[in-house]
Amino acid sequence: MYSYKKKYNLWNKKIAIKIAYSENIILTEKHWKVIYTLRFLYLEYNVYPNLRILINTLKKRYYNIYWDSIILFNLFPKGTIKQASNIAGLPKNNICL
Repeated sequence: MYSYKKKYNLWNKKIAIKIAYSENIILTEKHWKVIYTLRFLYLEYNVYPNLRILINTLKKRYYNIYWDSIILFNLFPKGTIKQASNIAGLPKNNICL
């Protein structure tokens, strides 16, 4: 199974779907928006964004959709940043989330 240790650029949609399935998540359009935004932020700044930065970026990129922490928690119930980052194929974060 794909793990945090794999390189960022080996990630693809099939891998994301497998990881999400193993975590009992069926990816919807909103999930993909969060995943691609996390990948963008990580690639752009080379750090994990905190939840507030993620929400603000989602609001700017997808202004016609309402975003808040409750919606993100419903999408990724085991922790928005941790679970979404795993599905997005980002390397394991060494700080507590």
